Amino acid sequence: MEHPYLIEFDDVSFQYHEDQPKVLKDIQFKVKKGDWLSIVGHNGSGKSTLTKLLTGIEQEYNGDIRINGRSIKGVDRAAFQHHIGIVFQNPENQFVGSTVNYDVAFGLENKRVSYDEMHEIVPSVLKDVDMYDKQHHEPTALSGGQKQRVAIASVLALEPQLIILDEATAMLDPEGKRDILAMVKALNQHKGVTVIAITHDLSEVVSSDRVIVMNRGEVFLEGTVDKIFEQGEALVEIGLDLPFEMRMAQKLNLSQSFMTYDGLLERLT
Repeated sequence: MEHPYLIEFDDVSFQYHEDQPKVLKDIQFKVKKGDWLSIVGHNGSGKSTLTKLLTGIEQEYNGDIRINGRSIKGVDRAAFQHHIGIVFQNPENQFVGSTVNYDVAFGLENKRVSYDEMHEIVPSVLKDVDMYDKQHHEPTALSGGQKQRVAIASVLALEPQLIILDEATAMLDPEGKRDILAMVKALNQHKGVTVIAITHDLSEVVSSDRVIVMNRGEVFLEGTVDKIFEQGEALVEIGLDLPFEMRMAQKLNLSQSFMTYDGLLERLT
């Protein structure tokens, strides 16, 4: 029987050095296959450290982390890293090819995928991210949003079970952020891609099935988007900025539950 959870954190604590405070304390959560989990918190909240543990960069921790029901504690990264693809804040740090299609093909070449397979995979994932018509362009010459699409395509080509967005939209303008998040949501819904989004920006959690709010290395809040935003005052108290849409709704005495930018416009017209 297939294990129901792709990712499990079971009472995980972590400190970088024995003489320093814990940066993660008793973290517990599970992610089902096909889910979208957003982990949000200010700088220093511990959210980025979660990524380091999940990808095996840091391996000395208390508790257990499981992928597909199997513990990764003490396991060589090579044994499980193919399950996970990461998209970083600056996509140029991931570029290695002189053209878009070569950049997407690079990881496949390293896996020794045949040319015939690459010839099928590369155009397919570029179509998935709406970058097929840019396949012969130089990646560094593209717009910020287009660069992130190429970075996502390069990850998709390797067919990971989980994609981690590590502040992946932080360098984009609001419209660019919405476009990328909408595209990833489509991949999540129609391709079954499991997503963990790491962010400091509460406005980015609208696509999530669930949200975890981190503060001082602990899970401060956990729940659906609506449940999280019912705790607006608590979010502000730990230093997070409420989304523009929510602040406008409060000023206009509209419902204070979370809404999208389009939803706010609809209520105002």
